[in-house]
Amino acid sequence: MQIPAEHTERRFGRVNWMGLYTLSRRETLRFMSVWTQTLLAPLVTAGLFLLIFNIAIGPSRSAVMGVPFLTFLAPGIMMMTVIQNAFANTSSSMMVAKVQGNIVDTLMPPLSPLEILLGYLAGAIVRGVLIASVVAIALALVLGIVPKYPLIVLVFVVFGGALMGALGLLAGIFANKFDQMAAITNFIVTPLAFLSGTFYSVQALPPVLNVLSHANPIFYLIDGLRFGMIGVSDSPVWVGVVICGVATLVIGGSAWTMLRTGYRLKS
Repeated sequence: MQIPAEHTERRFGRVNWMGLYTLSRRETLRFMSVWTQTLLAPLVTAGLFLLIFNIAIGPSRSAVMGVPFLTFLAPGIMMMTVIQNAFANTSSSMMVAKVQGNIVDTLMPPLSPLEILLGYLAGAIVRGVLIASVVAIALALVLGIVPKYPLIVLVFVVFGGALMGALGLLAGIFANKFDQMAAITNFIVTPLAFLSGTFYSVQALPPVLNVLSHANPIFYLIDGLRFGMIGVSDSPVWVGVVICGVATLVIGGSAWTMLRTGYRLKS
């Protein structure tokens, strides 16, 4: 039986823009419907981190890289919040869809693997940008920290959402149980986020640990955002842009391969 041409042709050329928009909108509305958990809670968490460090260390803490410690710390907390939530957005969406058995609703529509990947990443990026905006407003009101280079801040926030969104999609596809997802979060994502210069300058580390830190892509996300916010960094910004771009392409390409082959999705 021959399928009519109108059912096989893709709308608007080679890209199914309507399907891509629908998937992106679904992923965005999914977290916006519980905004107190996905937007307000990260703001409270970031505030608690800053408050605890301020109380624990106090005014006796010397400046780091020529700026007050709390000012140095704020961008790191901001990016850590962005990447954790971008990872959670795609990983939880994919994991829940697999467990509940409705992943077929995403795989059956006329969407290519690249369109599915971009749809999921769009939700992660939007969530990351919204969280970064909320935290940035709070930092401006409470600490008086205003982004020094807003465009650079936006670039690294988008990179953070895309990179960790792709990593979350990989984790969501690979994991078959929630305890497997918890293991990935606890033993991979959290250590990478905490040991990447969030709370300290890598210049203070021994040479071996300094080199290892520079092999961590999340370090460049935090370092680049810190430069955009307060104008100081441990490495050149252009290096961070290149490494974050390459890492995003590699991890995104791996996720695309899994989607194209149906790895742990169609069996």
